[in-house]
Amino acid sequence: MSERRQLALNLFIYPGGHHEAAWRYKGSSASRAFDIGYYQQLARTAEHYKFDAIFFADGPALADNVRYAQRFRFEPITWLSAIAAATSRIGLIGTASTTYHEPYNLARLFTSLDHLSGGRAGWNIVTTSAPQAAQNFGLPEHPPHHERYERAKEFLDVVTALWDSWEDDAVVNDPASGIFADTDKVHPLNHVGKYFRVRGPLNVPRSPQGRPVYVQAGSSEDGRAFAARFAEAIFTAHQTLASAQGFYADIKRQARALDRNPDHVKILPGISPFIGSTQAEADRLQEEFNDLIQPEYSLVQLRQMLGLDLSGFDLDGPFPRHLIEADGARGVASRFKLVVDIVDRKKPTIRQLIQRLAGARGHWVIAGTPEKIADNIQAWFEQDAADGFNVMPPWLPGGFDLFAEHVVPILRKRGLFREDYTGRTLREHYGLDRPDSAYSHQVQAIA
Repeated sequence: MSERRQLALNLFIYPGGHHEAAWRYKGSSASRAFDIGYYQQLARTAEHYKFDAIFFADGPALADNVRYAQRFRFEPITWLSAIAAATSRIGLIGTASTTYHEPYNLARLFTSLDHLSGGRAGWNIVTTSAPQAAQNFGLPEHPPHHERYERAKEFLDVVTALWDSWEDDAVVNDPASGIFADTDKVHPLNHVGKYFRVRGPLNVPRSPQGRPVYVQAGSSEDGRAFAARFAEAIFTAHQTLASAQGFYADIKRQARALDRNPDHVKILPGISPFIGSTQAEADRLQEEFNDLIQPEYSLVQLRQMLGLDLSGFDLDGPFPRHLIEADGARGVASRFKLVVDIVDRKKPTIRQLIQRLAGARGHWVIAGTPEKIADNIQAWFEQDAADGFNVMPPWLPGGFDLFAEHVVPILRKRGLFREDYTGRTLREHYGLDRPDSAYSHQVQAIA
């Protein structure tokens, strides 16, 4: 009898929480935003409740609206290395851009993290959507959407080859013979492509997981095709069960068409829960957060998503749908499409829209009792909309404490989430195979 399928759960850590006004909330830890001990404690709590991983977002440019919110960015590998030292089992997923990194350096960074953590590293692969990042890297302008994904494909091919360049038994480490490595099992790449020239091999042996887990966060058409080819876990944003089901079915279909096991592509939507002992209490909590919204911040965020400046409009007037331009590069972006869908379905005022987006930047925000939150998680999980979730607490640490202490026990009672870890690596948590080196397969074929 096969084991029952179980949820994957990550804790997505933003400095003060995911609601844009979280840092202003009386229960937040805004003053500890630069204290590594604060983040280590969050990770230890998530590990105590047997979460699969913590996830850390990043972007190589300062947000336009940092005046009104804690939207700074720590460098993720440095940050996650400090987390690794304070934990022993939980996965460590960090974001890095294929547009603004070089493959060799990135391969070294994540291999090093995988070694020092004992096999817990995951790479959230992004192509970067912020156009202002280009000027931080000597480029005159941000590359077009499709070009960024073309570069990303070659980037992944190179990084994968670098991570496979040492066979698993290449390290001999024998003082008696004087041999440290069997150099016949360490392979150069000699890659020459459109975007990269990389000789290789990597100067670090193969890591405990073989390769860090490939995670991806784009949901555009290019992003979906990229995810179906490479990703082992996908972070995605959906407002409705039907939307999540459509995305889930499409990704699994594309993965199957590429001869990949669709069960090895974990789809993890974001969920940001406001939890109360009653529905009324949860609703009041959400309203309390929305009362702290600063429109100056919200309108900048909306402009970034839609390319539409609404600073002179009546916030309580109808949203000017006719001003949205779907043509051009912005129109293919997944978050653009999500916001337009909200406008078309809900016909909100501008204020209602910014309140809806304030909770988690377009991810699923839900208010209710622990039972209601668990019911909805179970429904999405069992109705082919999700393999698990990125938990995005509205504020930290209290919002996560409520979820861990009151929702997780319900999920466990229903047999939907683990009681304890059964492995030590992130791949084992996700139920993923450890890949063999591609060069090992070549040697076997010759033999």
